[in-house]
Amino acid sequence: MHDDSWISPPPAPAPAPAEEGAYTGPPPVLAEVVRSGFAEGRHRGSLVLLGPDGAVERAWGDVAGQVFPRSANKPFQAAAVLRAGAGTAGSLTGERLALAAASHSGEPFHLDLVRKMLAAAGLSEDDLRNPPDLPLDPEEREAYVAAGRTRDRVAMNCSGKHAAMLTACVAHGWPRDSYLAPDHPLQRTVRETVEETAGEEVRHVGVDGCGAPLLSLSLTALARGFRRLVLAAEGTPERRVADAMRAHPEYVAGTRRWDTWLMRGVPGALAKVGAEGVQAVALPDGRALAFKVDDGALRAVGPVLARALALLGVRSPVLARIGAAPLLGGGEQVGEIRATI
Repeated sequence: MHDDSWISPPPAPAPAPAEEGAYTGPPPVLAEVVRSGFAEGRHRGSLVLLGPDGAVERAWGDVAGQVFPRSANKPFQAAAVLRAGAGTAGSLTGERLALAAASHSGEPFHLDLVRKMLAAAGLSEDDLRNPPDLPLDPEEREAYVAAGRTRDRVAMNCSGKHAAMLTACVAHGWPRDSYLAPDHPLQRTVRETVEETAGEEVRHVGVDGCGAPLLSLSLTALARGFRRLVLAAEGTPERRVADAMRAHPEYVAGTRRWDTWLMRGVPGALAKVGAEGVQAVALPDGRALAFKVDDGALRAVGPVLARALALLGVRSPVLARIGAAPLLGGGEQVGEIRATI
């Protein structure tokens, strides 16, 4: 049982909430860049808030059109890996399952666990098909380079997901070299899981930055998918992923990331960011949100996320930490990026 005392009563819905698919105007401004009292830039996008019953309570912009959720799809992909049998022998539980749904920062504990996951399945780093990269977190990247290291596959933020996918292939005896092909049995399972959990047919398939198939959804479907993860019956693949992520949020993101701060600061919350300004969150009572910043600027995500959570009724000190996006001038704060919704 999660303590829901941090949730206030639902806010009053907008006088005329946007109907799904009804928005035809330009994307609204979700955040503005204010320097020395002057608005020098604006970030447009779309945002949807769901009530406990899954209905759209408020919406800004186009929440029915398709977007690539990018890494916000990872919890669904992790559930698919469990459906494919990767966790039947207890090999994908706890921190390992959280890391399967992660965009990890590349901290030492992330990299160590990826290597352990590979070894447990009789695999090596050479079996990974994600591209080599440096750690995602700037501080970790600096330390990594200062130590004389170069890009490798384990350091790439999606390596936990890829290790989990390979684990499923080993469990099933599926081909490992082609595990990223859209017609591979594992990727077919991923698509089925995404469509079933989000309640929407995938209309576009692309290639994600890590090389895995990238499946499109509407923001409304993405939010409903996260809602289904937290409300799924205990023991199901979907609930196991949600519970692992919430129990081990440092493995989902890192010690300096807002997904971690949110899941630590708001008990029962499930959060996952995606590249190009995507974010999805579900609360334990079924409220959920999803948004995309159109220009892909991650700097706007924290302020918009904090404001959207407040509109859902969340009252927690962590919102101030998540929403802080100062602008510096001469080494001093002279402005901020702030939500306008």
